[in-house]
Amino acid sequence: MERICLFPGTFDPMTLGHVDVIKRSVPLFDKLIIAIGVNANKTPMFTVEQRTEWIREIFKDYPTIEVTNYTGLTINYCKEVGANFMMRGIRYIADFEYEKAIADMNRMLAPEVETIFLTCAPEYSTISSTIVRDVIRNGGDVSQFVPSEIKV
Repeated sequence: MERICLFPGTFDPMTLGHVDVIKRSVPLFDKLIIAIGVNANKTPMFTVEQRTEWIREIFKDYPTIEVTNYTGLTINYCKEVGANFMMRGIRYIADFEYEKAIADMNRMLAPEVETIFLTCAPEYSTISSTIVRDVIRNGGDVSQFVPSEIKV
């Protein structure tokens, strides 16, 4: 059976922490789908098209990575694309508590999809897209927090 993993997120913008988790997870799966979640209740700083373009550029040399976007329940999208794994990045214990509750619910909805948690490298644990957006809004330099392909 092919090991297909979905790595969902808003990636608004993608940070070096996301890149770390993705690069380390690539050898674990036959295919890794980076899926940008589109939530009608949220107004992202960057369009889904811009985020998709950046992520494709960042991982252009990774043939097993695919970039898509979706709406609705993430677990339903896993089923739609045939993903039997879902990857979630963890920075702190609070992330784990939140992600574990979602993983438990997902397991009840689709027991065939296994959630995998991967911690980011310590040097990226304080970086979040929310903080990066705040720095951008206030005219700060985010080059040390995001991949060089992301020009803001």
